[in-house]
Amino acid sequence: MVIGIFAGCNKKEDLTPADTSVKKEATEKPDPTVEPTVAPTKIEETNQTTVPELEGYTLLWNDEFEGDSLNTDTWNYEPREPGWTNNELQEYTTSTDNVFVEDGRLIIKAIKTTDAAGNDYYTSGKVTTQNKQDFTYGKVVVSAKVPRGQGLWPAIWMMPKVQEFYGEWPKCGEIDIMEVLGHQVDTAHGTIHYGEPHAQQQGTYVLEEGTFADDFHEFSVEWEPGEFRFYIDGNHYKTVNDWFTAVEGEEEKPYPAPFNQPFFVQLNLAVGGNWPGNPDETTDFDNALFEVDYVRVYQKPEYDLNVQKPVTILVEPEAGANYIRNGDFSNAEDLTDDIDWKFLLAQNGEGSAEIKDGMITILSQNAGAVDYSVQLVQPNLAMKKGSKYQVTFDAYASEERDIIVCVSAPDNGWIRYLPDTLLTLSTSMQTYTYTFDMTGKDDPNGRLEFNLGNRGSIADVHITNVRVEKIQ
Repeated sequence: MVIGIFAGCNKKEDLTPADTSVKKEATEKPDPTVEPTVAPTKIEETNQTTVPELEGYTLLWNDEFEGDSLNTDTWNYEPREPGWTNNELQEYTTSTDNVFVEDGRLIIKAIKTTDAAGNDYYTSGKVTTQNKQDFTYGKVVVSAKVPRGQGLWPAIWMMPKVQEFYGEWPKCGEIDIMEVLGHQVDTAHGTIHYGEPHAQQQGTYVLEEGTFADDFHEFSVEWEPGEFRFYIDGNHYKTVNDWFTAVEGEEEKPYPAPFNQPFFVQLNLAVGGNWPGNPDETTDFDNALFEVDYVRVYQKPEYDLNVQKPVTILVEPEAGANYIRNGDFSNAEDLTDDIDWKFLLAQNGEGSAEIKDGMITILSQNAGAVDYSVQLVQPNLAMKKGSKYQVTFDAYASEERDIIVCVSAPDNGWIRYLPDTLLTLSTSMQTYTYTFDMTGKDDPNGRLEFNLGNRGSIADVHITNVRVEKIQ
């Protein structure tokens, strides 16, 4: 799983192998000239369901959850204390109150109770296939229905069998097949994490009708030596074919590391944490159920391991040009799409934005819980290592108030190229200018952010004449 506006940072897991034979295996580096390793476990004909065939694939393993309890030949319970990662609130238990099989489905249930001091206490479940169904490359298909509710965070994801092979997270890699936030159940995310420094690439899929809490949907990823392809209900929404891993100060490992080693599947339901925020009085724990109908893993007979890392060409504007598109707000564009400007709300933020008369006006009704609860952004700014940039804009507010401006890196762990900069807007128009040095890797997706959330004010903000320029 990940955190974030931020959709990703801080994920570390203790995935130490259970036996020394696995540790011995980990000392041998993957050889790109040999076929990928797969789990030796054979498929047992124990399911009544007829599993569909996929052209070009063979079924490697599956669980249709047709018994009366969790199949521990395939799955492990993974108990964890509260706060283990991402500032999540839940304790992961081995209790059948939190993890059980019923009516042909795996159910992971989050439960709210109180501790001895009378404070809210949450339990939930996490199961994995580590050391039981590990595999390298394949197509993972999961049918699931998510819970609705502020602070609920279900996930279908994968981690390497031996995390130490390339090093602790994120160097080891992480594959997130599905994450849905309980307060935004029409939207699902698929992500890979890798590298040092931490980098990520994420795709987002929004349903045109209904939500992922209304019915079961099929989430899948096709993992090949040089590419990931993410799907929901058969609809392809994200391809990733460029990643890296390295130890800080050392050369990168040969591509496609770290995603050339055995991984395993994980299913869990988190409560609270940095990304979704914590539960509130609206969260219905009677129905905090993450339901999984089936998990199916397919694999091709062979994979081409002779893959090369794509060469990224950074396309920069001409000298003196403005990197920001529609910086003078002369076009009344759609602020909900992924083209140029985008207005975003998160974690109880409420508001609206309108472009009119060469200016954007942001109206807040609720400042929300975090600075990005009310946010205006423009991504896809080409940032080149070793260059110096200048950000300028004109702004004022209906009443004196604070906002935060920054240039972030959505694909590189949300690091800041221009650090989060707090400024106080007055009621008269003023020009603001900031400079920063780009010291990270070339990045075609820098993102300018204006963050208006959680600043103790909902005063209107007016912005125009926004420029980002390369000055040396």
